[in-house]
Amino acid sequence: MLLSGRKNPGTLALLGACCLFLSAVEYMIPKPLPFMRIGLANLPLMLALDIFPLPTFLILVCIKILGQALITGTLFSYIFLFSLTGTFFSALSMYLLRRVFGREHITFIGIGTAGAMVSSVAQLALAWFFIFRENTRYIAPPFLAAGLVTGIVLGVFCEMFTRRSQSREQIADSREQRIESKEQRTERGASGKMNYFYENIFSARALFIAGLVIMPALLFNPSTEFRVLQFLFFWFLLWLSGKKTKPLFTLLVIAVIVAFNLIIPYGRVLFSIGVFKITSGALMAGIHRAVTLVALVTLSKVTVRQDLKIPGTFGKLLGESMRIFSSMMSLKKPFKGKNLFAEIDAFILELSALDTPNVVREQRTTPAGYVILAIIVLLSWFPLLFLP
Repeated sequence: MLLSGRKNPGTLALLGACCLFLSAVEYMIPKPLPFMRIGLANLPLMLALDIFPLPTFLILVCIKILGQALITGTLFSYIFLFSLTGTFFSALSMYLLRRVFGREHITFIGIGTAGAMVSSVAQLALAWFFIFRENTRYIAPPFLAAGLVTGIVLGVFCEMFTRRSQSREQIADSREQRIESKEQRTERGASGKMNYFYENIFSARALFIAGLVIMPALLFNPSTEFRVLQFLFFWFLLWLSGKKTKPLFTLLVIAVIVAFNLIIPYGRVLFSIGVFKITSGALMAGIHRAVTLVALVTLSKVTVRQDLKIPGTFGKLLGESMRIFSSMMSLKKPFKGKNLFAEIDAFILELSALDTPNVVREQRTTPAGYVILAIIVLLSWFPLLFLP
């Protein structure tokens, strides 16, 4: 077994950080659809099946879901709902299979495959409801096939890793000692990579609340044209915040969603490409759904920062996982592949020995920040409230 300690918050935070790290790696892999997942971030969940009881395991699942949304900037979007649904049902099915059949009768290969298929089915159901409707049947076969392959591959990797891993109680003990000595740590601010103005004028909490207020202005706006304007406005705000923008990837996402919606034509025929007809109804529906999705993702990236503090025990665990994740991203520990499992063991042990601060300076919103946020909220609601 990789780790031990059923009630060890250090082990829980470390596994949570591994989920976030693998989520970030997966996020950088190009995908034709933004909600598609290879499932890399499920590896720590699989490793935790034999470590934690169900309540603690579900806390790890929540850390993975919420932390992933904070990192990728998808909290106020359909993608978060996809992640929530797919991860929850996948994790619950894997846990139940492990408890019902035990380690002797079901391997990680079977568990990984079952979890991947459950996740794929759940996400396809949401894709039908929110984005593709009847056209979901065209993406279902490759989507399920990809889930089957990745589930098997991840299961094989997890099975081999747990058999060869040498990092045991020392990881849990090392992390626990550092959590207990958190009073001796010094404060540190949020990442210095963000735009200085964006980071020091607004608090993470004020931005989050502004995002919650703005989101209905987009979802309740029936006009596709004004949704496009709102998306462009959110994109401008994202550029001002200093965060990375990916225009080519965004255009690809819009093109894929629109293309799938054009498969079933309805409305006035605009033009034809051979036997394929482009109709006004299908085109507008595709643009409407695509713009809504990318606008929500853009809004999330603007209004959700990684230094957002969540109260309670869960918030502390999530914060610790986020800080371990930041340390993981700063470590230059390439995996050469000569002895991959030993290298991963060494990497985990190095992380467990890191003295990561557990206190984060909470930035307050300045008066100018409140004025700016109020203007942004009013501009976001303007098309819905003041235009016909």
